[in-house]
Amino acid sequence: MKIKFVFLLSFVFIFFTSLSIPASASSKAEIDAKVTEALSTFYKETLAGKKLAHKAAGLLVFPTVYKAGIGIGGEYGEGALLVNGKSVDYYNTVAASIGFQLGAQVKTQIILFMNKKVLASFRESEGWEAGIDGSVAIATFGTGGEVDTKTAKEPIIGFIFSNKGLMYNLTLEGSKLTRIKK
Repeated sequence: MKIKFVFLLSFVFIFFTSLSIPASASSKAEIDAKVTEALSTFYKETLAGKKLAHKAAGLLVFPTVYKAGIGIGGEYGEGALLVNGKSVDYYNTVAASIGFQLGAQVKTQIILFMNKKVLASFRESEGWEAGIDGSVAIATFGTGGEVDTKTAKEPIIGFIFSNKGLMYNLTLEGSKLTRIKK
């Protein structure tokens, strides 16, 4: 049993290191450019999301989150917190999971802090974990592409999408968000 676990762990390590994840962390300018591009795509995908984003006290945008796993999985991405349209801090998102999973994907995550109180609580934390430090309502869409009315009233709203459009039934639970120096 121990040999199988070591083999699986080794295989996962090799798999992760073979992904085309950048070897070094992105600079402020690189992150800001990717954030601008991700927001442009997001605004094209959903007018309802754009309306909510304009009402938000802050937006945390992770333009590229890499996720991969074979039994044991993980994800990583870097992004920026925008307040009044300007980057004020930079963060990374890290998550690990165990269970039935196989494959890899790249996705974009946008988290909207809908009022100043939840934004301040997030910014004051040393490390924030979705589902523990704050509940993130993942946006679902009804007829006409509108965000579910109940979700639109939540203090923290998350959107997850890829280059294939918005993806449904995904979660941010367990994602650890940490401020990084840039």
